Amino acid sequence: MLEQFEKIGKEALAALKNIEDSAAMEEFRIKYLARKGQVTEMLSQIGKFSTEEKPKAGQLANKVKKEVTAAFEQLKATLAKKQNKTADSIDVTIPGIIPNVGKSHIITQTTNELLEIFGRMGFDFAYGPEVEDEWHNFIALNINEEHPARDPLDNFYIDDTTLLRSQTSTIQIRVMENNKPPIRVVAPGRVYRPDTVDATHMYVFHQLEALVVDENVSMVDMKTAINQFIHAFFGADTKWRFRPSFFPFTEPSAEIDLLWIDKNGKESWIEMGGCGMVDPNVFDAVGIDNEKYTGWAFGFGIERLAMRKYGITDIRLLFENDLRFLKQA
Repeated sequence: MLEQFEKIGKEALAALKNIEDSAAMEEFRIKYLARKGQVTEMLSQIGKFSTEEKPKAGQLANKVKKEVTAAFEQLKATLAKKQNKTADSIDVTIPGIIPNVGKSHIITQTTNELLEIFGRMGFDFAYGPEVEDEWHNFIALNINEEHPARDPLDNFYIDDTTLLRSQTSTIQIRVMENNKPPIRVVAPGRVYRPDTVDATHMYVFHQLEALVVDENVSMVDMKTAINQFIHAFFGADTKWRFRPSFFPFTEPSAEIDLLWIDKNGKESWIEMGGCGMVDPNVFDAVGIDNEKYTGWAFGFGIERLAMRKYGITDIRLLFENDLRFLKQA
């Protein structure tokens, strides 16, 4: 067994001569000098020797361990010195590698651009909670209990009277509850509806709501503001239209459609959101005199605005976190 000790020592010292990098150094350390390495294991074998041989075995094992350890440390220092010398010789005039830096998501980019446009148009910004009560989400917006929009199957209810908001119109109510006219705000936010997911629908998406309340406000004012926004965001040649519709919280009401041109040149109209004059019942709910004041409101889907502007054909791409898609934004 003493011969085995000598053999391990010679093999270890020979192996050190072939090491040229830190990875190989670590492999050597694990094989020979770690807690279960071959050199370390020799010390645990001393107890198997006879009483007469134990002193000689102990001396040999310690000698081999010291020699291998010393040679290992010396080579380690040599490699470290060589590595530092290489680092010192780096040519700093060579162009560096550009780091892979992240950036804002396309929805965030679109939201920021929308707020910047409406900020220039004189609007303030407002925000509200995503978990709402029925008063702000339905009742104050003139949506009665029989209305299909209040069906539990069409909303994410948390309990009997609390739900994830289904529209950013809830922020309008909170603004009018706490502020007197004149009011001129836009409110971005995330909303939730259990829609069937397809190329143009998701169960969670983003809206931008606008509200103006003042004396002598009319549909003409609303159309002018929408026209200014659309041309500022999409370009002066963008075609859009009003389409008569119905919403409980506006009267009269309209849908806003933008002309969609796909990559093949095919034209179609796509709904961007709804708008209309604030219903007097909404003013009554928040304590605003509907004889003195009028107002208008609209709500756009932010994803649909981004899709129209950047030619995105499937809303699901905005939520799948595919880097191949996101890097194009």
